[in-house]
Amino acid sequence: WRGCEGVPYGTLVPSDEVTINYRHGLPVITLTLPTRSERCQFTVKPVVTTVGAFLQDVQREDKGIEKAQIFATDGSKVSDATLMEVLLMNDFKLVINNTAYSVSPPVKDKLSSEHATDMEDIKSLVHRLFVALHLQDHQIRKERELLQRLDHLKGELLPLEQMKARIMDSADAKTSRLLWVGLALMSTQGGALAWLTWWVYSWDIMEPVTYFITYGSAMAFYAYFVLTKQDYIYPQAKDRKFLHYFYRKSKKQRFNVEQYNKLKDDLAEAEESLRRLRQPLQLRLPIQEISDKD
Repeated sequence: WRGCEGVPYGTLVPSDEVTINYRHGLPVITLTLPTRSERCQFTVKPVVTTVGAFLQDVQREDKGIEKAQIFATDGSKVSDATLMEVLLMNDFKLVINNTAYSVSPPVKDKLSSEHATDMEDIKSLVHRLFVALHLQDHQIRKERELLQRLDHLKGELLPLEQMKARIMDSADAKTSRLLWVGLALMSTQGGALAWLTWWVYSWDIMEPVTYFITYGSAMAFYAYFVLTKQDYIYPQAKDRKFLHYFYRKSKKQRFNVEQYNKLKDDLAEAEESLRRLRQPLQLRLPIQEISDKD
């Protein structure tokens, strides 16, 4: 008789030639090796072992096995990537060379809910013991890594900080000069209007002039709002001009603002991680509990 894609099975052997028993919670597959005619046991981890890995183990044990395959009861071939846990849920056929073994896995008794809860409690206790025993070494190693990262980031930031300080000083000086120039122009304008009013012309002539100067100033403030979408408030206008000078100077000196901001963010993140790490070191608490609280 034949299975998937016309693969000949040869002789069908009774199911007792291949037995499956559970030992310490793991399935133990016992079968007879064709070359040495010896019974051999294979303990598999069903949640991680695949069908292909199991068949390779069988072929490594007996070099006389040229072909080893597994088929479902309907004759379709089981993929090598299938987990043994899935395979052991149903009956299957194990084909070694030209001999087919009919295998019926036993039904594994399901743990009671109470026993399963006890097992989860034991696993949780083991995990807590492991964390308690290895927490300090892990935290010290992690703290050393964070300190090294902080030193590396500070080393990269140092030349950028110095360049930024020089650019900020230059931009601040230009902004201050602009403010003083504005004050000087306003003082000159006031003095000129007073001189024209009292010494050259009369107030009747200068009144329309001052009106149009005031109206022109209002138009200039409105134009500022149209262009910037902000009211002309002196601190905000000063900051805007400062940033204009800062970015123009940064471009000339090739100061990478984006790189600087990224390094600053990385430095703040590393400092925060170090702070969070040192807090459980002082309180003698696992890091996982701090993460859960956050």
